[in-house]
Amino acid sequence: MTGKYHHGDLRAELVRVALDLIAERGVDGFSVAEIARRAKVSPGAPYRHFPDRDSLVAAVATEVAHQLADEVERAAGEHDDPVEGLAAAAGAYTGYLIRQRVGMDLINAEVLQGPRYADLHDQTRRLTDQLLLRTMQVAAPADALELMEQLFTQAHGYGTFWLNGVFTKHGYTPALVVRKSARAARVAVQGYRHTTP
Repeated sequence: MTGKYHHGDLRAELVRVALDLIAERGVDGFSVAEIARRAKVSPGAPYRHFPDRDSLVAAVATEVAHQLADEVERAAGEHDDPVEGLAAAAGAYTGYLIRQRVGMDLINAEVLQGPRYADLHDQTRRLTDQLLLRTMQVAAPADALELMEQLFTQAHGYGTFWLNGVFTKHGYTPALVVRKSARAARVAVQGYRHTTP
């Protein structure tokens, strides 16, 4: 049953399948047994790569943080104007959340806090640090962190309203929600820029 996997392929497959399951059911609905069933391996196979359930969840969260950091950085990097870069970054976050159904909610899950998950924390810092550096280009140092928090909150909120069906009732498409998220971010950033000495 496990013959198709070799040279570490099973680990990556388990992370991929686990991401799909968490997107469907959330962290509380996640089980290693279900991951093994979906990956078509024995119930014990995942434990050869992950010592326990939380380690597999952490691997998924680390992958999400890595993907998000890449997407946000790529979107922001397409703009010379820092305001437009931050707006694009917010839109990229919203788009990712709509597609993958997970984001900062998984990365910051209570079970993943503490020093045990250093790789996750490194990727999370990469995501937040790059956004913080960009907010410092438009906001006073004392306001940059608050602006970053606002952008993450808005971007996550737009994606969540799509996932929860709030925006679908209005006939919004994912592309429109992404544009609305970017527009809201632009307004927020311009507000901070306006108050920066």
